[in-house]
Amino acid sequence: MRRLPLTLMLTLLLSLISVPARAGASEITEKRLDARTLDLTWTSPNVGDVSARLLLPKGWTRSAKRTWPVVYAFQGGRDDYTSWTRETHIEELAARWDVMVVMPSGGNNGSYTDWWNDGKGGVPRWETFHTSEVLTLMARYRAGTRRAVMGASSGGQGALAYAARHPGMFRYAASFSGSTHLTMDGMQAFLLAMNLLGSGMDALRIFGLPGRDDANWRAHDPYVLAEKLRGVGLYVSSGTTGMNGPYTPEGAQWRLTQLSEVLIGRMNRSFVTRLRELNIPVTSHIYGDGWHAWPEWIPEMNAAWPLMMRTIDAKGAKA
Repeated sequence: MRRLPLTLMLTLLLSLISVPARAGASEITEKRLDARTLDLTWTSPNVGDVSARLLLPKGWTRSAKRTWPVVYAFQGGRDDYTSWTRETHIEELAARWDVMVVMPSGGNNGSYTDWWNDGKGGVPRWETFHTSEVLTLMARYRAGTRRAVMGASSGGQGALAYAARHPGMFRYAASFSGSTHLTMDGMQAFLLAMNLLGSGMDALRIFGLPGRDDANWRAHDPYVLAEKLRGVGLYVSSGTTGMNGPYTPEGAQWRLTQLSEVLIGRMNRSFVTRLRELNIPVTSHIYGDGWHAWPEWIPEMNAAWPLMMRTIDAKGAKA
C-alpha cells in the first residue's frame, strides 16, 4: 500500500480542524470547508466580529513563493459573507482560473464607508476594514496586488467608491444594481429610508444629514468621483423597472420593495452618462425589467468575470 506524502497528510489533517492564527492583536480562526474553500473569523478593531470566505486557486499553499491575482466580492445589505457561494456558482467560475476570491463581511448595511457619526468618526470603519485591514491580512494568504472588485447592491456602490477613493488599489470594478449617484435629487432620502426601515439603524450616522453633511456624501458618491475612475476597468448594470423579468423565478411573489430598482436604475443611467461625458470607458448593461435580486445579478457576474480576468492577468486554470 502506498504511503501518502507527509505534506499531503498534513493538508488533509488541517482540513478537518479549525486552526488559530495571529494577526496583530486579533486571533484569527481558520476553518477549511473543502480543498478550495477556507473560512476566516476574527474580531476587527474597525468593525467588530467579522468573517471572510476565501476560494483558493489550484496549487495554493500559504508558504508559496508566488502570489495570485484576486477578486474581492462584496455582499449586499442584510446579507453576509456567504452570499456569493450561497446564491451563485462563483466557485465554478473561480475554479476555471488561476485566481483567488475573497468575500469579506460587509455588515447588516455598513454602506462601505467609515461612518460619519455626526462628524466624530469612530466605529464602524468599514472602508478602513476593507481597504486596509483585509488587504493587509490577505497578503499573508498569498493574495497579490493584481486586484478586481465586484459587488451587488450596496456592495456594488462600495466596489466603485473604493476604486475611486483608493487609486491603484483595483484594476477593475464591477457593480450590479449598486447605488452609483448618492447625491442625485431624491436619492439621499431614498437611501436613508432603506437603511432606517430595512435595518432599523440610525441611518444618519452613516453619511450624515443631507444638506448639512453633503460634503461627506459627495466624498463617497461614485458619480462625483467619476474622474478618479479613469484607468480602472468598469462594469455597471441594473434594471430600471423592478418588475418581473426574464430571470424572475417561476411562481416568485413580487414585492413592493422591488421598486427600489427603479431609483437604482435612475442612478446608474446618470452615472454611465457621466462616465461617457468624461470619455471614461465603461461596459454597461442598463436593462428594463428585473428584480433587485440574485437571479438578475448572476448573468451580470458571468458577463463581467472574463473582463476582470483579462484586466488582472489571471490565466485559465490548468486541468
